[in-house]
Amino acid sequence: MQGTAKTSVDGKRRRSPIKVVRRSIEAVQGKQGIWPLQLLNFFMADMQAGIGPFLGVFLVVHGWRSGLIGTVMTVGGIAAMLMTAPAGALIDATSRKRSFVIIPGICTVLASTIILFSQNFWLVAASQVATSIAGAAIGPAVSGITLGIVRQAGFNKQNGRNQAFNHAGNMIGAGLSGFLGWRFGLTAVFWLAALFGVLSIISVMLIPREAINDGIARGLNDDGGENEEVTGFRVLAESRALVILAGALACFHLGNGAMLPLYGIAAVANKQGDPSAFVATTIVVAQAVMIAVSLAATWLAEKRGYWLIMLVSFIALPVRGLVAACFVGPWGVYPFQFLDGIAEGLQSVAVPALVARILKGTGRVNAGQGAVMTVQGMGGALSPALGGWIAEKLGYGPMFAILGSFALGSVALWVGFRARLKPASAGRGGQGAPEGRRDAAGNLRKETTAAAKNAGSGGDPADAP
Repeated sequence: MQGTAKTSVDGKRRRSPIKVVRRSIEAVQGKQGIWPLQLLNFFMADMQAGIGPFLGVFLVVHGWRSGLIGTVMTVGGIAAMLMTAPAGALIDATSRKRSFVIIPGICTVLASTIILFSQNFWLVAASQVATSIAGAAIGPAVSGITLGIVRQAGFNKQNGRNQAFNHAGNMIGAGLSGFLGWRFGLTAVFWLAALFGVLSIISVMLIPREAINDGIARGLNDDGGENEEVTGFRVLAESRALVILAGALACFHLGNGAMLPLYGIAAVANKQGDPSAFVATTIVVAQAVMIAVSLAATWLAEKRGYWLIMLVSFIALPVRGLVAACFVGPWGVYPFQFLDGIAEGLQSVAVPALVARILKGTGRVNAGQGAVMTVQGMGGALSPALGGWIAEKLGYGPMFAILGSFALGSVALWVGFRARLKPASAGRGGQGAPEGRRDAAGNLRKETTAAAKNAGSGGDPADAP
């Protein structure tokens, strides 16, 4: 086939002139897409998370009880959980990956408008469902776009930069939300989220369509042609490392998902200052820490790998739960959110990179991202309802301690299966075993191509014999 790589007499793979030219063009277009990609991560931060903590406070002000608030958040979380894996599969299959960012942006604008004009339970629940379904695609979409632009070799560093911009957007968005909420009322927070949704749409449209290599964006090898084999969806269930990662994250988010919203509600219930300013402070502190942590995690991953990074992120939650149980107020928010910044900042870098490594060469990376987000979403979806009802029965202090303890399950999984996770978690030079190509017993399948064999050994596909 014209334009494919050929093997020379010395046994080394040589790229054809056509492929070399094509790669050069893609590199130039990719550079043009980097800044719009980073701006997208900046603006989508407030679009994704800006409303969340303020929604609970907004509804408390309008007479809602904590159990009902937790229920409506859970409804949205379940909708997101059910749609994330299918959305990831669609992103793998489509060449219109930017559309999966544009649609959530539109839904954010509409949801903000609905909540502002009506606090009816069913309308609020419907807006959360619509936003969650649309937003289920944005994480895998941005991950796929990033992978398609910078390829596997550049993914770790670029994902770290993406997360730094994302956390900066969250921090600035929260600061603006706090000021606008204090100055003009909580309704201004929702208008700001709508504005960030519009700016996210503009940013993603500035990324050149040609800058995204669709094959690489779905996890095929860098030199894989259009006819490279794409594995079936069984690859997701057969990958033991992927299942362990998803299970550990589910335990973590079962405890973490409700922490921030309920902390804000507890502060409002205890009359700890202006509601919007207090919630803004919780976000700003965490996001400021996340900026530094995400950049440090990118460097640490190159040196030490991802296993230690994830372990530290899991340990942070039980400590955070104890802090929240003892201190709800202006001073307690700093250690509480500092620990959140460490955990979330580390995971924001490590999780997408781990999934990309585990499923490298399968063509199912975005489906894998969606599957992991679905399983962790089970924990996150149950967390608000569970936390809300525990708070009503036992009070906020015991509730925070109980939620924090769920991450001990994550620690147990991560430590107990360290040997299984080690190949994908290696540092520089360790590309990981092709976990997606293992059979149900955990044994590697026979590879059908030289590139796939080489991917399993951790080498560069371009150097495969």
